[in-house]
Amino acid sequence: MKKVTLLAVFLILTLITASGYAQVKAGSVNITPTIGMYKFEGDEDMDAGIALGLRAGYNFTKYIGLEAYGHWVPTEINNTANKGEEVNVFGYGVEGIFNLLPDSAFVPFFALGVGGIHYSRYSQDTTDREDNKLTLGYGLGVKYFLSDNWALRADVRHIMPVKADFDSPEDTMHNNLLATVGLTFAFGGEKPAPPPPPPAPVVLDSDNDGVPDNLDKCPGTPAGVAVDKDGCPLDSDKDGVYDYLDKCPGTPAGVKVDKDGCPPPVVQEVKPQPRVEKEIIEKGRTTLKVLFDTNKSVIKKGYFADVDALAGVMQQYPDLNVTIEGHTDNVGKDAYNKKLSQRRADAVKAYLVKKGIDANRLTAIGYGEEKPIADNATKAGKAENRRVEAAADYIIKK
Repeated sequence: MKKVTLLAVFLILTLITASGYAQVKAGSVNITPTIGMYKFEGDEDMDAGIALGLRAGYNFTKYIGLEAYGHWVPTEINNTANKGEEVNVFGYGVEGIFNLLPDSAFVPFFALGVGGIHYSRYSQDTTDREDNKLTLGYGLGVKYFLSDNWALRADVRHIMPVKADFDSPEDTMHNNLLATVGLTFAFGGEKPAPPPPPPAPVVLDSDNDGVPDNLDKCPGTPAGVAVDKDGCPLDSDKDGVYDYLDKCPGTPAGVKVDKDGCPPPVVQEVKPQPRVEKEIIEKGRTTLKVLFDTNKSVIKKGYFADVDALAGVMQQYPDLNVTIEGHTDNVGKDAYNKKLSQRRADAVKAYLVKKGIDANRLTAIGYGEEKPIADNATKAGKAENRRVEAAADYIIKK
């Protein structure tokens, strides 16, 4: 009869359906205060009573856990000899918990355990004259998760107190029933895997530039042309002409350009002197009349004419590359003069760049005092040696 009752209670519990959003987690800990009813078998001559208890468990996996429990049942003896005497019954033990549907909010489970029972008052008619007995038990239960951490719980157990002395001819095993409800607090354990992201919508890229059509501000870009995040061809020098159409890349900012991205020819401020142009064209080398004060690398006022002339030649012949050579007299240490001559060559190069010559067409080298053209023993010779020369990478043939 008791087994039929257990099955009926369990079936009623499992028929309860509702939406939930939690589950049993491997590695989680749960604590459940319980309240319910404890019914003694008739042979024990004790009234059924309220059972107050506490359960604490650990889930090794989402299917299997281990749980310790304890409960207190205040009751009275109802046999003739001791009728009305109060008895406090304490039950305790451990159970294996086997979860049947651990991934749902509604989790039925099966329990199997062993424990003990203690009677505060005992007699031959109620407890076989033993105040402590071994108990075996099994049963069913269900948890309904209200959230990730909280669940309602109901349990039914068939508890069988057994005399400790199994060899006695008076060995007795009783059949008691424990039914409880409780509120479980669960914490820790593995977190459920997040749901997979929705598939990305299919977006066309008609010109195959890597920017989808819905974001492409420049549709129809030719194949192979590099584009920015908006799908527009790059314009590195910001002159309004795309790089793949720009025949003069690297135009300085603010310079007006034609449809090919090239600036108009630079108007010469100073008419090139025939000597510089002639020597560069015919010999591939010219000495610029750019003299420096001792220990200085600043081009003095009045010595820009030859540099301007060289700028005009380089603008006239855009394929011409030039090496600017700086020199010093023999005053000072060799290493210092080497650095000084480099600064002089760099000063002329910087001026030519300022005049519109691409820096990639210019090389500046300082030779120090290695290549004098005059006698350093005289003041005039030293002045001539503090000079700058320009050497072309080839002789222009007209």
